[in-house]
Amino acid sequence: MRITAVETTLITATIDPEIMIISSLGSHRLSRYVLLHIHTDEGITGLGEATVMPGWSGETPEGACALVARYFAPELVGHDPFELERHMHTLDRVVVDNPFVKAAIEMALLDLQGKKLGVPVYDLLGGRCHDTAIPVKFVVAATEPDIVVRNAQRMVATGFDTIKIKVGRGNPDADVERVRRVREALGNDVRLTVDANGGWTVTDAIRTIRRLEPFNLVLVEQPVHRKDIAGMARVRSSVGLPIMADEAVFTVADALEVIRQDAADIVSVYPGKNGGILKSRLIAQLAEASGKPCHIGSNLELEPGSAAMAHLAVSTANIVSQRYPADIIGPLYHRDRTTAEPFGVDGGVARVPEGPGLGVTLDERRVAQLAGSEG
Repeated sequence: MRITAVETTLITATIDPEIMIISSLGSHRLSRYVLLHIHTDEGITGLGEATVMPGWSGETPEGACALVARYFAPELVGHDPFELERHMHTLDRVVVDNPFVKAAIEMALLDLQGKKLGVPVYDLLGGRCHDTAIPVKFVVAATEPDIVVRNAQRMVATGFDTIKIKVGRGNPDADVERVRRVREALGNDVRLTVDANGGWTVTDAIRTIRRLEPFNLVLVEQPVHRKDIAGMARVRSSVGLPIMADEAVFTVADALEVIRQDAADIVSVYPGKNGGILKSRLIAQLAEASGKPCHIGSNLELEPGSAAMAHLAVSTANIVSQRYPADIIGPLYHRDRTTAEPFGVDGGVARVPEGPGLGVTLDERRVAQLAGSEG
């Protein structure tokens, strides 16, 4: 089997405005992502998704398409799609960074391999070590408390038992009030986490987290700027709640530095941010060796990206979704979908798609509509 072509499609999917995520990074109103196909001489095609956002990784959808066409496709065409390790090393040598684009290529290569062998991606990764029903949490915006409470109550009523509250958007008093209102409305049986997306200073993080401690939070995610690992270590040593690193851990080198400085209790991983499933698994293994459990994060992926996250979650021992429910929730937030069948997220549980490869099949009519929509 040989790769014959690599094709990209830029699509625009809309977010449900009632549950739109608003954080210290801004408002996620539209998803301008890239779907990627790797074609072969045997007629088998692999599918990937580049969940690119300029404010998150610096990658743009237009840039992703150009990068694939000019730099990545020439390195792949004519080669065996099963040479995964070699291909990913080549891409790292050709272009620095651009993790979400590289993750899309790796997804497509794994999808191809699974389809060729008739097995799911998680079997290619060593098989399942967790149940295919993955606990997930729902994320509510850093906005007015009445809206936050309403959305949290609505999702708890559908079966979610963990809610993540966005904070760090400029006013620590508002952050505390938002969390207080949600805790009072939901009671003590629902688990709560907060995510500042790096929006606090070190001083504000320490003061605010101490004020949040009475609300029985599971963890605090990315309290300070992603580059301030020393500051995050100061926060961790000064508060009584567990700290999770997310934006601080894009690369394996980032993970090593977080571990070296003991800056977090938990590490959040997912394929797009880390440059692929293989690198997410390496980070999870490094975290495991240091005694730090891992969690599946999100960039509001569509169905292909969400499937890749699910396969990673069930095949990696140190990703403990029962303890720290995953963020495999992108399909819930989008009004549009790319597949004929909805992705399996329901009642606080995400299910790994059945079938070979990633287990998802695009609806070409829907994709054509999303490709023709205005961004």
